[in-house]
Amino acid sequence: MKGDIIMFFKQKSNILFRNYESFGYITDNRNFGYKQTNDIENYIGDKILSESGSVFMSVLSREPQNIDELVEKIKKKFTDVDVETIKSDALEFYSFLERDGFIISGETIQECDDSDTRFSYKLLESEAGQKNISSTYIKPEKSTQDFFEEFFQGKPQLTNLHIEITSLCNERCVHCYIPHDYKISFIESDLFYDILRQCKDMRLLHLTISGGEPMLHKNFTDFLRKCKESEFSVNVLSNLTLLNDEIIEEMKANSLLGVQVSLYSMDSNIHDEITQRKGSLEKTKNAILKLVENDIPLQISCPIMKQNKNCYEEVLNWAKEHKIHVGDDYGIIGRYDHTTQNLNCRLSINEIKDLIENKVSKDSKYIEQIEIEAEKKKNMTSNDFVCSVCHSSICIADNGNVYPCAGWQDYIVGNIKEAFLNDIWENSQKVQYLRSLRKKDFPKCIQCLDKEFCTMCMVRNANENPQGDPLVVNEFFCDIARLNKKTMLEWEEKHINS
Repeated sequence: MKGDIIMFFKQKSNILFRNYESFGYITDNRNFGYKQTNDIENYIGDKILSESGSVFMSVLSREPQNIDELVEKIKKKFTDVDVETIKSDALEFYSFLERDGFIISGETIQECDDSDTRFSYKLLESEAGQKNISSTYIKPEKSTQDFFEEFFQGKPQLTNLHIEITSLCNERCVHCYIPHDYKISFIESDLFYDILRQCKDMRLLHLTISGGEPMLHKNFTDFLRKCKESEFSVNVLSNLTLLNDEIIEEMKANSLLGVQVSLYSMDSNIHDEITQRKGSLEKTKNAILKLVENDIPLQISCPIMKQNKNCYEEVLNWAKEHKIHVGDDYGIIGRYDHTTQNLNCRLSINEIKDLIENKVSKDSKYIEQIEIEAEKKKNMTSNDFVCSVCHSSICIADNGNVYPCAGWQDYIVGNIKEAFLNDIWENSQKVQYLRSLRKKDFPKCIQCLDKEFCTMCMVRNANENPQGDPLVVNEFFCDIARLNKKTMLEWEEKHINS
């Protein structure tokens, strides 16, 4: 409080808070929101709060409240402490949290709201020339999951849930890992709302909503609204061809929401050939621009395949022009029913070699990234976990089936209609089996000279194996690992001798 002025406080719009009774946890949305195209990265980080600190934080909301209102709420928890002491402690505590970037204060409600700067493409443009990072915002050294693993002493904590609200899709993408014959149904609305309640009880932080095409669900907008009310970070995976004003307004209302969309080419003949829907490029491109216009965080995904290998860079350039982060990847996986017709469009090893050489010739950071990832894996041991499957995330299909990760839908670990999510997470034998796996269960990989250039992925193994065995190593990705290593060594030798 400044003199006799009554101060207002609110939780910052991009902050997530979870109350664990004995402690509190606050984090920014960096672990779940999409990357920005600038390099400023004013991340706030994570913080564990004491039991009393958790009470002080829990009375804050995303709407400004004056200090007297907050003290009155806190007093209900600390009935034996006098009001002035609570007020003094609260002001000191809130000052501490504001300094670290988690909350905002103001002398008026308007000042408080105006200080809550939200994502803006215009802001990215104005910050493009900045280099200095405010000392208030320090890039965190640990991820959210690292915090939880440390605090809970290795016990897996579910923080991310992927919900496919419909298997139906209005496109027929040639590379899709979901067999088109299975794209037939919608999640029951009551089931979705029940899942949200269970997620709230389990203190989840992040939800991914996808399909099929999620906007085909008649209650899609209401689903987003309920996610916002429950204060979940939300990512929507959509082709955006069904975007409308109602959906845009709901997306704008949630500052913890981001969107991911696939864009394959700026040539409609090629994009529409991949989606198997004429006119899909124009619909998707116009919807992307509409999201940018409304300052809704967006990421473009550009899978590279035979159809677009010669023009995918046009997508990267277009995205850069509009300040949109874009990711490209050539690692297409087989369908989850173990049919592999969709892999007809996957690049051959020779085509991937040409692709990597082209990337290296145009961007030295590409090699640097390979080196960084390889360095991280140098200390890998045989007792390390294979991946994060069933350690921090899990997926639910529209029919209630629960499975390990996106694309691995034939490995059902439970059904949400038959058991609570928490029971499946804690007690499913299949979940326990996946958690028990270690690098040593893949002896070929442990002994491999190229292991530092490879990321083990069980769904890649399972989907291309006729029996769906996740332990049978997918040789195609072994070839890619060898190729990455060879490329890096040749680049290093060339620059040493030059």
